[in-house]
Amino acid sequence: MTLFTFRDSSGAYEGYTFLQGRSHDRVIVKSNQVLSVSGAAAAEDLVEADKWVESISDHVASPPIATYMPSHSGWRPPDRYALGPVGFQAVVNDLGAAAGLAEQVGFNSGAEAMFGRYESGSGKNFSVATLLLIEYPTPQLAELHLKHMQRAILALKNGTSVERKGSLLSIVFAPTSQEYAERLRSAVNYETQVTWSEPSTTATDPPIMSTLVKIFIATGVFMVVTVVVGIAFGGVRIITKRLFPGKVFDRKNQIEVLQLGLSSKPIDPTDMY
Repeated sequence: MTLFTFRDSSGAYEGYTFLQGRSHDRVIVKSNQVLSVSGAAAAEDLVEADKWVESISDHVASPPIATYMPSHSGWRPPDRYALGPVGFQAVVNDLGAAAGLAEQVGFNSGAEAMFGRYESGSGKNFSVATLLLIEYPTPQLAELHLKHMQRAILALKNGTSVERKGSLLSIVFAPTSQEYAERLRSAVNYETQVTWSEPSTTATDPPIMSTLVKIFIATGVFMVVTVVVGIAFGGVRIITKRLFPGKVFDRKNQIEVLQLGLSSKPIDPTDMY
């Protein structure tokens, strides 16, 4: 038995798929631990080995992209996971997919890739294709690299196509027919869901009668306030003039009138009140 300890579950899963594709050993992956068992081993020994590897792992789930692949029927090469350009190129060499795409994937942007080889039917109905799924952290990055990938596969001229759904790119290499490519792409187990973590309210229009009632109430309150303020302003002035005549308001001795002399009658300051 050979035990491999990786930094995280993504690296462990890449090593797991690499060993599956390169050897006939029994390979067990649990989070960041990968155990390779060579030779004959009893079933109960493998069960114990599985429990032991689980006990020493960090219990972090494997990359979700592994669950997006459509289900296989019959024998096929194992699915391969790539977390960087070196692993990606190794898978391309093993599966015979298109070369020269590693630079277009965008692993420096946090991309993850998953390969799968699919075969269906027999004779005239035999169909074959290689499916590549590439997941990005955001839909914006996926859209950016979609354009790069579209330019890269134009030169292949073998029916290879690429589509985006959310943060996932699906590329079908050299399918037997476009119908099979669409059927394979539609079988990908990937659904997008937008969630909102902030508090929210439901925007609804209030009833028209409620709105009219509020308008009448607000108008009435405004009118009452206006009347009260007017009475208060005028009342304070009248009371002040009654209690203190000529001392606060109507002080004619403190008014200076500039006369132009256009008429013979001089201006009396008391005429101002």
